[in-house]
Amino acid sequence: MVVILLGIVLWSSSCRKNFEYAPSAGNLSFSRDTVFLDTVFNTIGSSTYALKVYNETRDDVVIPSIRLEKGPASFYRLNVDGDAGKDFKNIPLKARDSMFIFIETTVEIGERPENNILYTDVLAFDSGIDQQEVRLVTLVKDAVFLYPRTSTDGTKETIRFSVDAEGNEIRVEGFQLTDDQLRFTNEKPYVIYGYAAVAATKELIIDSGARVHFHKESGLLVQEGASISINGELSKDPELMEGEVVFEGDRLEPSFSDIPGQWGSFWIASGSSDNSINYATIKNGSIGLFVEGDNQLLSPTLTINNSRIFNNSSHNLWARTAFIEAKNLVLGGSGSASLYCNLGGNYSFTHCTIANFWNNGFRTSAAVAIDNFTLVSETNILSSDLIQADFRNCIIDGNSPLELSLIFNETALFNYSFEHCMLKFNDFSMQLSDNPLYNFKDEVRYKSILLNLDADFFFSLRNDFRIGLDSEAIANGGLEVAKEVPIDILGTDRALAPDIGSYQAVEKE
Repeated sequence: MVVILLGIVLWSSSCRKNFEYAPSAGNLSFSRDTVFLDTVFNTIGSSTYALKVYNETRDDVVIPSIRLEKGPASFYRLNVDGDAGKDFKNIPLKARDSMFIFIETTVEIGERPENNILYTDVLAFDSGIDQQEVRLVTLVKDAVFLYPRTSTDGTKETIRFSVDAEGNEIRVEGFQLTDDQLRFTNEKPYVIYGYAAVAATKELIIDSGARVHFHKESGLLVQEGASISINGELSKDPELMEGEVVFEGDRLEPSFSDIPGQWGSFWIASGSSDNSINYATIKNGSIGLFVEGDNQLLSPTLTINNSRIFNNSSHNLWARTAFIEAKNLVLGGSGSASLYCNLGGNYSFTHCTIANFWNNGFRTSAAVAIDNFTLVSETNILSSDLIQADFRNCIIDGNSPLELSLIFNETALFNYSFEHCMLKFNDFSMQLSDNPLYNFKDEVRYKSILLNLDADFFFSLRNDFRIGLDSEAIANGGLEVAKEVPIDILGTDRALAPDIGSYQAVEKE
């Protein structure tokens, strides 16, 4: 009987020990002493960040409190061991164990004279002499927010976006820019929800250094009879890009810096003309720039110079029956054709670099795809004249063997030419060897072409298409062509010894 009683006492003592927790007494350690929640826009939520808390002692402990120093008024939000809140009591943590605390923020800075503020708080563990702290830091940018109106029944304003194959109207959430919204300055960034539309007879002017951010499935639409003028300038600091106009998504965290498909498209609709883009960067959308025309214009639908479009999930530049003149244009990686000249049109590309080294999935289309027709239905083919598609002193490259696709319908014109261009076209299977469209000995269509040579890009997978000193493009550009564009995209003189593409060669960093 004594033995049984002794066993019960020992057993109960052992079980009770498993549930005895001592106060943490300042002995916790952390994965970092400061959590930087990267830059966010005013009123827009951040990503979720993790802090790991360790109990490296031999004893099970209880943390008397975990709280935000600013209390309920803090703009930070916590999730501790699966529970959301801002103040937690008596959190157990076993010996040699750890737990995660997840942190988010949505900051509302209100009206302030400064555009950026540093918002901070302290995540406090315990109190008094045993208190331990982890700082929370977020840079918050003020912005001009543009969005559709919401009616009393909760529905949002829409605009006419397009028509389907049967002629039915397609509408999307969006709004017309008012007269006082038709000038984007560089004072504050712009954040657009839905599609912002430039109405007929109106012009949107965007100043150098402006930043335009789009929420998911949002974009910019230049409607019939409207126009846009983007007046970027050459930046003195290539990292800050203070002179360029930048279009991208509204997530500012570094982890979103190269994720495609974050927003919709920049769309120039049919019937819009005299649009100009200079020193702009368009990235991380679905279709970077979609330009429609009707082949009836005597002046270009779009003139685009010294600009870069890359990392869009479909096309970087999709031109449909448009009239485009482009100089010093860089079209980088995209999920389909980086340049798609569709349903005819009139195109001139001079000293452009079109290089599709897409690494976000499988890509089936060539870097440059050109056709003069489209399939309306299985039985209806719509064709339109390709008046011209001229490429001079251009690089066409990528990570696929064939980076040029030419498809035409005999019912419409199909005129194209390449002069002093570097072109990647490795027809290993010889399936296109007898196709006259790719007869590179035809000097009417292909003059002074360099096939399958090394451009020596700086970092193609990151869309850095500067060329190094080992590039085969060096001094192989047509001199007369270069006189039309004597300065490269970075401001370097090329008139006397032009390299092919948008950049003059420099020594690699």
